[in-house]
Amino acid sequence: MSSAEHVAEGHHVHRDDEGARLGMWLSLFTELLLFGGMFLVYSIYHYLHQNEFHLAAKQLNTLMGTLNTVILLTSSLTMALSIAALQKGKQTLSVFMQLVTILFALLFLLNKYFEWSAKINHGIYPQSDELLTQSNGTILFFGLYYIMTGLHGLHVIIGVAVISYMTIGTIKGKINSANFVRLEAAGLYWHLVDIIWIFLFPLFYLIV
Repeated sequence: MSSAEHVAEGHHVHRDDEGARLGMWLSLFTELLLFGGMFLVYSIYHYLHQNEFHLAAKQLNTLMGTLNTVILLTSSLTMALSIAALQKGKQTLSVFMQLVTILFALLFLLNKYFEWSAKINHGIYPQSDELLTQSNGTILFFGLYYIMTGLHGLHVIIGVAVISYMTIGTIKGKINSANFVRLEAAGLYWHLVDIIWIFLFPLFYLIV
């Protein structure tokens, strides 16, 4: 396991970069287990209620889901560019790319807000009178839809907070070309958020 030492004001500050990366990967692994369990539950219920899941999926806005997919994929690119820029010592460019990533994340959340609002306004939400009149498969589909996309949305909000913190650190020079591991870890987290959505999108919007 390698480490790095940074000299600041005559003091040696020991950084265990590899340990930090390992810790981040372990954290991401627990997130994968969480969503992996949900994907398994979804697969079981989908197998038992294939036709009902298919009909329920038609009630979702595929265009909105596609737009959100494009937004998150683009944000993953800007996040990667922010890390690459910082590694090359381009602090201003890195800050700009981080801000663009945050903007894309907020656009994703805004689209999700309008999508959820439309469904709720039509009485389609857990335990609603309208939803309870429909089939068990439809009730299960929308229950999973709100839980899984809601949990993913929570991770997006956390990602915005983390990247915002990294942006402030980059502006202050605490995160720089010699000390970019934290930004790299934030990037890994954000890529995981994107990957999870890439699985959620076809499961709920593209059921055939």
